[in-house]
Amino acid sequence: GCNMAFRKSALQAIGGFDPQFRVAGDDVDVCWRIHQQGWTIGFSPAAVVWHHRRNSVRAYLKQQRGYGRAEALLEKKWPDKYNASGHLSWKGRIYGKGRTYIIGQRRRIYNGIWGSALFQYIYEPAPSLTQGWPQMPEWYLVILMLAVFSALGLTWKPLMLAAPFLVLSVGVPIAQAIASASRASFTSSTRSRLSAFGQTALTALLYTLQPMARLYGRLCHGLTPWRRRVMFGHELRRRIVFPIWSELWQSPTDWIRSVEDALRGAGAVILRGGECDPWDLEVRGGILSSIRLLVAVEEHGAGRQRVLVRSWPQNSTEGRVLAWLLIVLSVWAASDGARNVSVILAISAALLLFGMLRESWAATAVVLHALRSIVRRDRGASVRSADLV
Repeated sequence: GCNMAFRKSALQAIGGFDPQFRVAGDDVDVCWRIHQQGWTIGFSPAAVVWHHRRNSVRAYLKQQRGYGRAEALLEKKWPDKYNASGHLSWKGRIYGKGRTYIIGQRRRIYNGIWGSALFQYIYEPAPSLTQGWPQMPEWYLVILMLAVFSALGLTWKPLMLAAPFLVLSVGVPIAQAIASASRASFTSSTRSRLSAFGQTALTALLYTLQPMARLYGRLCHGLTPWRRRVMFGHELRRRIVFPIWSELWQSPTDWIRSVEDALRGAGAVILRGGECDPWDLEVRGGILSSIRLLVAVEEHGAGRQRVLVRSWPQNSTEGRVLAWLLIVLSVWAASDGARNVSVILAISAALLLFGMLRESWAATAVVLHALRSIVRRDRGASVRSADLV
């Protein structure tokens, strides 16, 4: 639940609540739109939320599926706030005993330098990437992949090396669920040991099933790791230099901003380059590949400019490593006479590589669409197709 209070004028200015969020996500959407207006949301530590808790396991899992659906709707409306795997790019923390306990995480006591802090308090650092993985709903897709490899190991023994990793991937969320349930507090004060064990076991089960239910809701509504944001066909050229001749002078920063606005108008998800990055913009194609852009401006006098936009694909390191691993295993299985396993591994590698190419082709197509829209829109801008490399 969420306890909120907004001025009527503020809600009217942003158009009120979005009716597509009927189960969850409405509070998040409103807060983001408030921030988009440049306004400030205050936090009231004395506010109380009376949360309607579900009274059965079935109702609880239905609620969690609804949360997964809400996450998918939020990602479609606010793609820039999500990373390629479909999770919020957020650095905050959620306090309370209800969250999942992270194994290996230590508490820290803030004392200040030489004990100079007036008030000491205990806080927990943000979990590392590897500590956070087992909490993600997509972790169960990793378990499924390892289970497939382990099953193939019954036919070809070297793949049985995946079995220990399967046990570990299953054991970590179960251990986290048990640790979290053992720290949970219950309202009933007088309980027998059997009743206490049953409540703890049920709580651990809910900790385990909750990511599965969220994953189901996310996948059913399009929030998949293999999703694509934009659809403008496919452009098979990997590297492109797009020239724009302009009779109206603009600063290099304004040109980059024009390219960025055109890409956002086409529905692309954009990432700006950092201070040390040798690129200006990145267009997300998917979880496996993206397209990076570099903009250069040539000055030709009298306010005339030649703008060169260079693009090239950037494939994920994880995808390339996995593809090479599948290829090596496929060749190894073929040399051992395990033809069926070799074919399955080869097809998996081919699908992975094709997905990588497909995402880069789709991202390149939206880049060309956006650049051509700049030429059509801006007065004094032109491009000769013969100059397109």
